Amino acid sequence: MPDYQFVTYEELDEGRIVRIMLNRPETRNAQSRGLLVDLNDAFLTAEKDDNVRVVILGGVGPMFSSGHDLGSAQAMAEYTPGPDQHESARTNGGTREGAEKRMLQEWHYFFQNTLRWRNLRKITIAQVHGTVYAAGLMLMWACDLIVAADNVKFADPVGVRLGMCGMEYFGHPWEFGPRRAKELMLTGDSLSVEEAHRIGMVSKIFATDDLSEHTLAYARRIAERPTVTSLLIKESVNQSVDNMGFNNALQACFTLHQLNHSHWAEVNEDHRAAGKPEHGVPDWKTAPPVVPMLVDQVRAPDPVR
Repeated sequence: MPDYQFVTYEELDEGRIVRIMLNRPETRNAQSRGLLVDLNDAFLTAEKDDNVRVVILGGVGPMFSSGHDLGSAQAMAEYTPGPDQHESARTNGGTREGAEKRMLQEWHYFFQNTLRWRNLRKITIAQVHGTVYAAGLMLMWACDLIVAADNVKFADPVGVRLGMCGMEYFGHPWEFGPRRAKELMLTGDSLSVEEAHRIGMVSKIFATDDLSEHTLAYARRIAERPTVTSLLIKESVNQSVDNMGFNNALQACFTLHQLNHSHWAEVNEDHRAAGKPEHGVPDWKTAPPVVPMLVDQVRAPDPVR
């Protein structure tokens, strides 16, 4: 079995099921470049193995994924010239300048990666626990089925914390519904696991202590289908959604995401490609905690500091 630095790869049931686990628990599985490259290789390894029928994607530690890594020492070293710079920082646009560099790097490692995993030629199951925020949603949404622990909360606070219009893989209207997507992004509030199940985003809810065992049992049931049947069911649904505009919408929204970055890079003196307090965007490091969405109340605005 392959050996990775930032994910684990485990073959189960004589290789019929593969379990991939994000393995940066000290950062709550924040998505560094190294983790994303390892994850892509792990997915493609499972895809090319004809013995594999189902792939489970989970996370080691207190949560599935806290989103993009925005500042750990390891992530900073990956981008900085030197002995610890990741190879991907010197390829796929990494040596270009300005918006072109950012666009190419995000297209390859955030957008196209996620779209590729969404179209993987295996059935995939996301096994999520803890809080699933921002780019954690992207990884989860790339999977065919989502199984969640009963303590999960979902949120995309990048609008209120970074001044951004969501993530590079903009699945929000398709997963939440149009108006719920706008509300969650404009407020930064979280969605409960029960509500996520009610709107069809989550397939199963299990007790946290039973999550791994029950997800494996679920995968075993799915693995009993003939592989051609499973693949064509997946492809029929994906193509139906694509014909409703999913793929074209994702392409267009990725471009809007880059426009949003470019706006902030232009108005900020240090060219930081995200909003700052002087523009009405709280500092994400000191921003108030994410709070649950309420149906019958309106909260006071979060302070900007």
